Amino acid sequence: MSKLGNLGARLHRGEVGYDFVGNRKIWYGISILITITAILGLAVRGLNMGIEFQGGAVLTTPRTNVSVAQAESYAQEASGHTAVVQKLGSGGLRIQIAGIDTGKSDQIKDALAKDLNVGPEKINADLVGPSWGQQIANKAWEGLAIFMVLVVIYLAIAFEWRMAIAALVALVHDITITTGIYALVGFEVTPGTVIGLLTILGYSLYDTVVVFDSLKEQTKDLTKQSRWTYSDVANRSINSTLVRSINTTVVALLPVGGLLFIGGGVLGAGMLNDISLSLFVGLAAGAYSSIFIATPLVADLKEREPQMKALRKRVLAKRAQAATEDGLVAARTDDGSGEDEPQDAAAAVVGQRSQPASRNRGRGRPSGKRR
Repeated sequence: MSKLGNLGARLHRGEVGYDFVGNRKIWYGISILITITAILGLAVRGLNMGIEFQGGAVLTTPRTNVSVAQAESYAQEASGHTAVVQKLGSGGLRIQIAGIDTGKSDQIKDALAKDLNVGPEKINADLVGPSWGQQIANKAWEGLAIFMVLVVIYLAIAFEWRMAIAALVALVHDITITTGIYALVGFEVTPGTVIGLLTILGYSLYDTVVVFDSLKEQTKDLTKQSRWTYSDVANRSINSTLVRSINTTVVALLPVGGLLFIGGGVLGAGMLNDISLSLFVGLAAGAYSSIFIATPLVADLKEREPQMKALRKRVLAKRAQAATEDGLVAARTDDGSGEDEPQDAAAAVVGQRSQPASRNRGRGRPSGKRR
C-alpha cells in the first residue's frame, strides 16, 4: 500500500507517467472492437425484457417440493408462453410469465395450483398490463435522453463544448457496452437495470469531470509558453488523477462484485443479477472510458484549433533545436572536448526532467585516511 501511495504521489508531481494520449489509437481500436461486439449481441440476441416492460404475470407460491425445471414445464403448459422460475429462500417459487393476457391469469393460477398441489388462494399473483409496461419502457428511454442533454449542457457551461462532446461519447460508449453484455449473457432487463445504468453513468461522469477539472486548471495560459503541447498537459492530467480513479473504482466494484458473483451466483439470489450486472460492467467501462477515451478525445479536438496547432509547432521546433544542441554536446564529449553528459530535450514529455549527476562531482576531494 505504501508503494502504491508513493506511486500516486510521483504521478501527481509528474515524476513518472504513462503516455495515454500518445497511444490513443490503441484505446480507440479496443473500444471500437468492444462496441461492435456489443452491437452485434444486441442485434442477434436482443434484450430479455422483464414483464415490467412487456406485460405479464408474476406468481409466488408457498413452500413446495417441486423442482424449478418441473415448475417451468407446468407454467409453460398452463400459459402457452415461456416461463422463468426462481427458487426463493423460503422454499417457494417465483414464476414469471411474460406476454400473457391478464384475463387468463386466474385460469393459469388454477392450473398451476393443481400441478403444484397447493391451494389457489395461497398463490399470489402480480399482473402487469402490456400497455403499462410499454409506457414504463418509453419513460425510461425519455429519462435517459433528458439526462444526456442536461449533462452536455452542464459540461459545456462548466468547461467547454469539446469536453461535453467527449463526455457524451464516453457515456454512449458505457451504455452500449453494458446493454450489449446484457444481451450476450441473457440477463433480464428490469427497472433495477435502468437504475443501475443511471447510477454507473454518474460514476463515469465523476471520474471524467475530475480529469477535466485538472486539465482545465493546467491549461490556463497554455499558449504563452513553448514547452508543453495540449496533449502533453492532458496526459499529465490523466496521470495525476490515475491512482485516485483506480482506488474509487476498485472500492465501488468490491461490494457490487459480491452481489453479482456471491449473491447471484453462489447463493442463487437471481433477483440481484439485474442491477448488480449493470453496476459491475458499467463501473468498469466508466473507469476505462474516463481515462482512455474522454480525455484523449478532448486532446484530439483541441489540437485542431489554430492556436494549439501553432503551439505544437513552436514546441516541436524548440525540442528539435534542443536535441540538436545536445547532439553537439555529445559529439564534443566523445572527442574529449566536453565533460558533461548530454540531455535529451525531447524527453520527459510526461514527467519532470531529472538532471544527471556531473562527472566532476567529488573531484579534488581527499580520499582515504587522514595522516
